[in-house]
Amino acid sequence: MSLQIASLNSGSNGNCYYIGNENEAVLIDAGISCRETEQRMNRLELSIKKVKAIFITHEHSDHINGLTKLVKKHKIPVYITAATRKCPSLDWSEQVAVNFQAYQPILIGGLVVTAVPKFHDANDPHSFIISCRGINVGVFTDSGRICENLIRNFRNCHAAFLESNYDAEMLENGGYPLILKNRIRGGVGHLSNAEALQLFLEHRPAFMSHLFLSHLSRNNNTPEIAHQLFHEVSGGTQIIVASRNSESPVFRIGGQPVSNNVIFGKKRSVNQLALFE
Repeated sequence: MSLQIASLNSGSNGNCYYIGNENEAVLIDAGISCRETEQRMNRLELSIKKVKAIFITHEHSDHINGLTKLVKKHKIPVYITAATRKCPSLDWSEQVAVNFQAYQPILIGGLVVTAVPKFHDANDPHSFIISCRGINVGVFTDSGRICENLIRNFRNCHAAFLESNYDAEMLENGGYPLILKNRIRGGVGHLSNAEALQLFLEHRPAFMSHLFLSHLSRNNNTPEIAHQLFHEVSGGTQIIVASRNSESPVFRIGGQPVSNNVIFGKKRSVNQLALFE
C-alpha cells in the first residue's frame, strides 16, 4: 500500500502536511485556517473525512492557528504532549487532546505515527515519522540542528518534509536584528539550506523518492536558491519546494518496504487508540 502526501502550506505564515493511505489520513500541524485547509484539500480532491487525527509538533502559532476550528467542526482527534498543552492558547485542548510520548508509536487505522524529539525553542517539540506497511514519510521542520534523531530517521524515509529555512548569507546581510538572527541559527531555531543539504548528501537513503524543501523563510531564502542547491545533486530523488502560499500537488509514495521495528534501541510496542466515528 502506498502513501499519498501533500503540503497544504509551509512557512512562518502556517504549516500543515497531509499523509494518508487509501482509507485514512493524518495532518501534521494545523497552522492555516480551517477554511483554507478545507479549500486546499478540496482542490486536491482529498476528503477531510479521511483525516482521523491531527498531530501537533509544538505550540508556536504557525503550527496551531487553525486547530481549534478544525477539531470543533470535524471532530478530529488531536494529539499533543502534556508539556505542549501548557501553552495558554492550547488551554482548551485539556479535555479533548490525547497525549503522545516520544518513541511510542500510535496506530491510526493502517498508519503508524511515531514522534521523535528535536531541538527547537518550544516546550516539547517533536518530529514525526508516518509509516504504512514499511513505507515511511518523515516530517522534519523547525529543527535547530542536525541531531542523531534526525539522522537515523531520515535514513529510513521514502519521502520527507525537510526544513531548508534560510540562506546563511541572506540572513547575515539581511535586516533582522542580531538577537533574531542568533535565535534562527543558534541551534534551537531553524536549519539552513547548507545544513539541510549536508543531511541530504550524507544520509539520504537510496530509496528516497521525494524530498519537500519546507518552511522556507520569506526574507532570508528563495525557492529558486533552495531548489537549485538540491536539484543539482538530487540523483533519483524528486525535489519539491513546499510553498508558503499554496498547496503542493499530491504525490504517491511507494517503493521497497523498510523494516523499522527498533528506533534508537527502543522497542516499538504499538498503542491502538480508538478513533472518533
